[in-house]
Amino acid sequence: MRFAHKLFLSMTVLLTLMFSVFGIWMLSSDFSQLLNKEIEQGNKESQMFQFLFEMGYQTTEEYGEDYAVSKTLNSIAHNVERDGSHMFAAKRDGTFIYGGDYLGDMGFEGEVDGLMGALNAEQTYAHCVRQIAGGYYMFTAAVVDLAADSIYPARIYLGTSRELTPIYRERQNLLYRYRIALVSLLLAGGVCIFGLTHYITRPIRSLDKLARRIADGAYELRSRNESQDEIGQLARNFNRMSDHLVEQMQKKEQEARQKEDFTAAFAHELKTPLTSIIGYADMLNSLKLTDEECHEAYFYIYSQGKRLESLSHKLLELVSMDKAPLNRKPVSAKALEQNIRITLRPVWKQRGIKGKVDMEKAVLQGDEELLLSLLYNLLDNAMKALDKGEESFILMKGSCQGEFYEIKIVDNGRGIPEEEIGRITEAFYMVDKSRSRKEGGAGIGMALCQKIIQLHNGTMNVESRLGEGTVIKVIFPRGEKEVGRRKRSHKEQEDE
Repeated sequence: MRFAHKLFLSMTVLLTLMFSVFGIWMLSSDFSQLLNKEIEQGNKESQMFQFLFEMGYQTTEEYGEDYAVSKTLNSIAHNVERDGSHMFAAKRDGTFIYGGDYLGDMGFEGEVDGLMGALNAEQTYAHCVRQIAGGYYMFTAAVVDLAADSIYPARIYLGTSRELTPIYRERQNLLYRYRIALVSLLLAGGVCIFGLTHYITRPIRSLDKLARRIADGAYELRSRNESQDEIGQLARNFNRMSDHLVEQMQKKEQEARQKEDFTAAFAHELKTPLTSIIGYADMLNSLKLTDEECHEAYFYIYSQGKRLESLSHKLLELVSMDKAPLNRKPVSAKALEQNIRITLRPVWKQRGIKGKVDMEKAVLQGDEELLLSLLYNLLDNAMKALDKGEESFILMKGSCQGEFYEIKIVDNGRGIPEEEIGRITEAFYMVDKSRSRKEGGAGIGMALCQKIIQLHNGTMNVESRLGEGTVIKVIFPRGEKEVGRRKRSHKEQEDE
C-alpha cells in the first residue's frame, strides 16, 4: 500500500473516531441532562401529589377514611395530571383505589407492583424508568400512613406515571441526524484529506521518480526541493548522497583506469629491455661476432638488466612502503641541505645548471632516508625537464610557515601541460615518454614521492606553465617540540 493511501486511511480513521466519540459523548451528555430534568420534574410532581393528598385528606378525614381518600383523589387529580402525568393510588393489599383501569390498559401493573413492593418502613419513596411496548415511562411511588397515631396505621401507596418517550424519540432523531452529518463530514473530509495527502507526499513521489532515473544512469539529476521541512532536508541529504556516490563511482573508474594504465605501462616497460636482452643473447648464441660486437652486446644485456633491476626495486619500494611502519625521528633540515648540496653540486656543474639549496633551520619528524629519496626524485625530475644552457637553474628552498615546513623546488624547464598535472603521480605515467626513457626514467619517481609525502602527513602542490618552468611545493607538519621551542625563542627575542 502506498504511503499516501496509508496516510489517508489513518487520518480518516482518526477523524472518524474523534467525531464519533465526541458526538456520542455530546449526545449522551445532553440526553442525560434532559432525562435527569424529567426525573426531577417527576419527583417534584410526586412530592406535590403526596402533599396535596395529605392536606386534602386531613380536611375530609372526619367523613370517614374511604370517603376522604376518594374525595381527596378526585379533587387533586386535575392539578396532578395537568402536565400529562397519570396518578394512581393503591391499598396495602395491592387493590387500586384510583388509576387502576389506566394501569391495566397500558400494561403497567407489573412495574407498579414491583415498585410498591420495594417500599418498606425505611424506604418510603422510589422511582424507576422502564421501556414498555416501545415507549419509555417513569414511575414513582410513595407510602402514606393515614392513621399515623394508631397501632396499625392504614397505609396507602400514591404514585404517578409519566411518559418519557418524546425525549427518547428526540434522542433517536438526534442520533440519526448526527449519523447523516458524520457521513457527510467524512465524505467531504475524505476528499480533502485525499487531496492533502497526495499534495504532502508529492515531494516523496518526486524523490522516488528521481531515484529510479538515477538508478537507470542519469547520474547528473538532483532534487530541486528547497523547503525547510523534513522532506526538504531529506531531499538535500539525497542530493549529498548522490554526489558522494557519483564521486565514489568516478574514483573507482579512475582507479580502474589507473590499474589498466599501470598494467599496460608495466608490460611496455618490461617489453623493451626484455626484447633487447633476448635479441642480443640470440646474437651471441647464433652468430659469430667480433670482440667489439660481443662487448657491445654484453653491455646492452647488462644495462637493460640493470634497468629491470632498478625497475623491480622501485616497484617493491612502492608496494611495500605502506606496509612497513614509518620510523619517525627528528630530522634536521640543515642536514638534508648539506647532503643534497654535496651530492648534486658536481652533477649540476657537469650539466651547466645553476643550482641553489637553501633550507631554513628546522627539525622535521620523519624518516631521513625517505625524505632524502623524496627530494632527490623531485630534483632529478627538475633536471630532466631542463635543456642544456647557461640559463638553466634549479632552486630548492625550505622555510618555516607557522606549524608547517614548506619545501619549494623551482626550475625553468619545459613545464607540464595543465591537463596532465593531476596525473604525474600515477605510476608509469610520463609527460614526455620518449625523453623520459632516453634519460632512464620509468615514470615511478613521482608515485614514490606522493607515497612518501602521504606517509609524512604532508601535501604537495604543483604549478607549471609550458615553456616557463615548474614550481613544486611540499608542506610537512613540524614536530610539536620544535614548534614550541621556536615560539618560545621568538617570545624571548621580543622580551629582549
